[in-house]
Amino acid sequence: MQEQVDLPEPPRGRGRPAAGREVSGRLPWMLVLPAVVGLVFLVLPLAGLLIRAPWATLLRRLAEPQVLEALRLSLVCATVATAVCLLLGVPLAWLLARVSFPGRRLIRALVTVPLVLPPVVGGVALLLVLGRRGLAGQWLEATFGITLPFTTAGVIVAEAFVAMPFLVISVEGALRAADQRFEEAAATLGASRWTVFRRVTLPLIMPGVVAGAVLCWARALGEFGATITFAGNFPGTTRTMPLAVYLALETEPEAAIVLSLVLLAVSVIILASLRDRWVNAS
Repeated sequence: MQEQVDLPEPPRGRGRPAAGREVSGRLPWMLVLPAVVGLVFLVLPLAGLLIRAPWATLLRRLAEPQVLEALRLSLVCATVATAVCLLLGVPLAWLLARVSFPGRRLIRALVTVPLVLPPVVGGVALLLVLGRRGLAGQWLEATFGITLPFTTAGVIVAEAFVAMPFLVISVEGALRAADQRFEEAAATLGASRWTVFRRVTLPLIMPGVVAGAVLCWARALGEFGATITFAGNFPGTTRTMPLAVYLALETEPEAAIVLSLVLLAVSVIILASLRDRWVNAS
């Protein structure tokens, strides 16, 4: 009879590398060189902004009335636009994730169109629908006396239009990843659908809602094309930070750099706050 020999088990951690593990050994220069060039291409403009910034007069320029006015308007409009997106986007994400209906894929595609649509085109579309002679705008003005173009409310509408897809995609992904057994258990205990959503579903997806709201707010804060097309560029009314940067670049480049630094700082803070969600741990 042939004697059976037990082979030793391979040491743990060796053998086939796990997904996401760093690759050791000699690096292929055909990949490293383009990667370095791409990194320089992305980082160098930001470094140039920091190098050319007028640090000596930074605080004085930030305290100028027109800068504070644009900053205040941007923060208020972005916050209100985010609230609108939460009010409308969370139910829309729930509908796309939980309800099967004909044309759901088409609706999902239409929801994500503003992500790839040029913002100026979005502004033109808003004008055609909500302008004074638009499909719904003329009815709003005749019935309620509401005029949206070239007003602060128009800024909020433009920002919500371009930012809502970020919230919908994030919340829908959280809904699809959530364990539905908790919702089913609550339903079997007699809870209504609204109670299940409010007491079970919403706490489960809250990290996704928060991440989507933060991304939505950041996108609204940096919106330019749809805002200037639909709401114009009026000081104190529609001139947000991106519009102030554009205007200052033509007359006072150092002021444009200061305003750009503010938006850059906000972007860095947003990325840092979402680091654990969007960046894999090393």
